[in-house]
Amino acid sequence: MSITYLEAIREAQAKALRDDPRVFIYGEDVGKFGGAFKATKNLQEQFPGRVIDAPISEDAITGFAVGSAIEGMRPIIEMQFADFSTVAFNQIVNQAATLYWRTNVSCPLVVRLPCGGTSGSGPFHSQSLETIYSHYPGLVVMTPATVEDAYSMLLEAVAIDDPVVFCEHKLLYYHLKAEKLPTEALPVGKARLVREGRDMTVVTYSAMVHESLAAAEELASDGWEIEVVDLRSVKPLDTDTVMASVARTGRLLCVGEAWPWGGVTAEVIARVSAEGWGLLDAPPQRLNAKDTPIPYHPNLWAAHRPTARSVADAARRLLRM
Repeated sequence: MSITYLEAIREAQAKALRDDPRVFIYGEDVGKFGGAFKATKNLQEQFPGRVIDAPISEDAITGFAVGSAIEGMRPIIEMQFADFSTVAFNQIVNQAATLYWRTNVSCPLVVRLPCGGTSGSGPFHSQSLETIYSHYPGLVVMTPATVEDAYSMLLEAVAIDDPVVFCEHKLLYYHLKAEKLPTEALPVGKARLVREGRDMTVVTYSAMVHESLAAAEELASDGWEIEVVDLRSVKPLDTDTVMASVARTGRLLCVGEAWPWGGVTAEVIARVSAEGWGLLDAPPQRLNAKDTPIPYHPNLWAAHRPTARSVADAARRLLRM
């Protein structure tokens, strides 16, 4: 029996609730309704008093969770859409992120962000905000691309003492499946080599892993061997795995769904350029969403974000350099 990406997130939360009495879930409609995307479906019935509906105030939700974490609890809060977390920005980046540095008190908080675009969602329900949160010291930013990582990384997020921004991509919720959940996982901050190749490295994360793998399959028909690295988390960032891959291939393309300015793709290229310029046979390139608000119309949305076709086209341009 297969399990979806969304079900893996639900199962991870159920296991965390079973294993640790300090864990609770708090958010808008997470109780009887089961969450905006049903990531907490039936959990309130299984764990009475520990899956709690919150008022419609992301700022208050996060502030309550920060206070609970200070007092020894391990809250998981759900933002209905990643975009709404900006209402709680002060609590996340000024309170949770800095708390240990300021007070020597841990803040073991998980902020679940349903992120990324889906057709017709528009500019207020489709943003990829991992870049923004990765800017702030003190936050761990996870971006799982697989069912297995969605499960194991969420459990790790609950277990560690740092505040975690957990970016789960909405497009993967129902479309991604696995046969079983993992019993062991890579540590946080360790990237995964998901496809080996010798002609070029594609570094990516979250839903763009699957677009990049599809592009690599297309390019394989032309005789090109594309290596694909899934960062898994963008803070911390596994530069060592990236550098080792670039050393093998000599070319680097970074792909992300977020906007290009000050993004994760820019950071990867900056690190490789500073530490491994001599490894490169061509200038490193990046592919991001267009630098515009996210459009509603499905055709415009498809043109706005990277796809397997645009990744393949960008790769061909780099291979010709």
